[in-house]
Amino acid sequence: MLENPTLHKLQQLRLYAMATAFKDQQQHPTITQLSFEERLGLLVDIEIMARENRRLKTRLRNARLQQSACLEDIDYHSPRYLDKSLLATLSQCHWVPSHHNILIVGPCGTGKTFLACALAHKACLNGYTAHYTRLSRLLSELQLNKGDGQYGKRMNELAKTDVLILDDFGLAPLIDEQRRDLLEILDDRHDKRSTIVTSQLPVKFWHETIGNETLADAILDRLVHNSHRLEIKGESMRKTRSKNEKTKSDSDDKEKPYLKGDLPSKEAH
Repeated sequence: MLENPTLHKLQQLRLYAMATAFKDQQQHPTITQLSFEERLGLLVDIEIMARENRRLKTRLRNARLQQSACLEDIDYHSPRYLDKSLLATLSQCHWVPSHHNILIVGPCGTGKTFLACALAHKACLNGYTAHYTRLSRLLSELQLNKGDGQYGKRMNELAKTDVLILDDFGLAPLIDEQRRDLLEILDDRHDKRSTIVTSQLPVKFWHETIGNETLADAILDRLVHNSHRLEIKGESMRKTRSKNEKTKSDSDDKEKPYLKGDLPSKEAH
């Protein structure tokens, strides 16, 4: 077999992983013990795996997740009253093709963004696209997009994303133009894509936060219905970790023996 021409043709066809694997096969004398079909099958499997890994890497890069999070790293020991049964169901990712939304509500620092990113990460692993953004930043960017002619393109990108994370909903009251942009986003995605929203405010206060009664009804109708809710309770995990680290540091200081040079001087006041 003409090895070099075959490698060149595989590279021309952009079968780079297969070309590398074919070259590796030539360096193993025992490879001839396999049949032609077995060797070809190995090459095809390697090429498919390499392409899937590249697509996954692209999906994760485009998702721009705020935190490097996965469902396996969720802390169930902290007293946050997480619904393990619901999270186990969501981990199967059936909510994405069903176009269900997820609402994550809880006090500041209780891990809402981590959970949202972990769920989006799982969706990426299952072949879906995702994108993270803070709602306030997105709405501000959309105002700029209207001036630079990119508004339509950005709205199309948001509409086509399988899982959209809108982080920190309700931090500030919305003005009329922002309400209308939010409604456009959710209307384009309703029953077609899935949206994850995180908020410090309980869902019952969202209507008041949106402001305009008519637009609030329309927004919540597209967002709240057909959604899964994760309600988190408890103290800020940042605060709890800080306390634990301080307690450990104080404990270590008490247990640390005096060195000769550390002994207090009799002349010290």
